[in-house]
Amino acid sequence: MVSVLLFPGQGAQKVGMGKDLAEAFPEARDTFLAIDDALGIALSRTMWEGPAEDLQLTHFTQPAIVAHSAAVLAVVGNKLGQVAGAAGHSLGEYSAYVSAASLTPVDAARLVRLRGELMNQAGQQRPGAMAAVLGLPSAEVERVCREASTAGEVAVAANLNTPDQTVVSGDPPAVQRAGDGCKAAGAKKVVPIKVSGAFHSPLMAPAAAGLAEALEATRFEAPAFPVVANASATPVTEPREALRLLREQLTAPVRWVECVRALALLGPGARFIEIGPGTVLGGLVKRILPEPEYLSLGTAVEVQRFLA
Repeated sequence: MVSVLLFPGQGAQKVGMGKDLAEAFPEARDTFLAIDDALGIALSRTMWEGPAEDLQLTHFTQPAIVAHSAAVLAVVGNKLGQVAGAAGHSLGEYSAYVSAASLTPVDAARLVRLRGELMNQAGQQRPGAMAAVLGLPSAEVERVCREASTAGEVAVAANLNTPDQTVVSGDPPAVQRAGDGCKAAGAKKVVPIKVSGAFHSPLMAPAAAGLAEALEATRFEAPAFPVVANASATPVTEPREALRLLREQLTAPVRWVECVRALALLGPGARFIEIGPGTVLGGLVKRILPEPEYLSLGTAVEVQRFLA
């Protein structure tokens, strides 16, 4: 059976994540320990025991989610059969490159920890805001964002998650104006998101230089199968292009609707497998494609069922 792989991003974390995997599978436990050693912190303890406040910090959240996805891959990687392609939502794109053997789990965890630190610093330098707009077409949200932006305050469509669910990001006053404009245009709801910065917006530009340097210094192999990039929604098979798009991803929108449709073209009739904590991406896929076959691999029970 042909599969395409999905990897979650920030927001999928919760205390206890991955503990059952470590207890059930030595390969998963070894993955968590290797990442702990590489980062020089007890990341797995924070994942399993909290406190939740620490796990919510961007520089803990990002490597935690990558570690969880990598631990599942360590167990099921050679049982996935034919993989036509992969994609990850925001930081999940790094996990996708782990699945394609471009990055090692340790290198991916190092990169996203730095990514989280740089994003947090950018958010401190220029505080931002984000809000989810529900029930309004993405093109309309983009139009409202353009109208809400000024020379000194910007609002952009940062996450195009489904045809009618878009996350707006930018300077707080502009995001507020965009939210009001979206409501006036017919949005069912505008929900503020608690974040440490305006992710996937021009406000993250200060983080790009440091991340680019780290990406250049990291061993990055050609992916074993195409990885659909957030920033372009195109399948990537060449390392230099992958590194460029990972750098651009910090300030570019996550074109998730287009990414999912690109995966469907790479693997017509393929099953979508979400690897890592939660099932958020599965819910998004079902709102993008007509009745896709979907499977979640995030818990020990789900993995055991898949391997049986």
